[in-house]
Amino acid sequence: MERREFLKRSSLAALGTVVAGSGLIQAINHIGNNELKNNKMKIVVLTGSPRKNGNSAYLAEQFIKGAEEQGHEIFRFDCAFKQVEPCRACNRCGMNGPCILNDDFQELRQHLVEADMVVFATPMYYFGVSAQMKRVIDRFYAINGQIKGARKKAAFLMTYADTASKEAEPMLVHYRTLLDYLGWKSVGEVVASGVWTAGSVRNTDYPQQAYQLGKSL
Repeated sequence: MERREFLKRSSLAALGTVVAGSGLIQAINHIGNNELKNNKMKIVVLTGSPRKNGNSAYLAEQFIKGAEEQGHEIFRFDCAFKQVEPCRACNRCGMNGPCILNDDFQELRQHLVEADMVVFATPMYYFGVSAQMKRVIDRFYAINGQIKGARKKAAFLMTYADTASKEAEPMLVHYRTLLDYLGWKSVGEVVASGVWTAGSVRNTDYPQQAYQLGKSL
């Protein structure tokens, strides 16, 4: 292995896990040849906040800024501002076919299938992701056969008003369980606690964490 290549991999591996306050960035730990920075990715960013100036939406913006600076292609889908019906469990799609619901999920569907990475950015609502994001996740069912085991990457950006780390655990467990099922690999989590009023996250280090996560890809 050339010395320059060795140093590049060593530097990336050294990112490890960075903890700042009660926020958490779990950085990329293993970078293969096909994951180096000169390989540009298609990244879908799902936002779940119904507030256009919401804290989690701002984290998403900062992540996107960092990722775009690295040349990655971003498709942003704001779940709360799209018409996405809940899954009706009719099973007409057979977990891998057309959905009977003709709504804005159709706009997102192919982007999810083709994405190299999916990012979830959501506030905590009653200890879970927002209802608007949950509707979109539930509709993954119709493309399950195309996204399960697809070796995608993922990241999780979340905000919540309290500061107790245990309150973030249900959402993190949901995210990690979803990835376990799909066979996707998480490359980062930013957990922003103590932010409630719109825009309050801007006065913290969390936006920089989200930006650096995007920049590290």
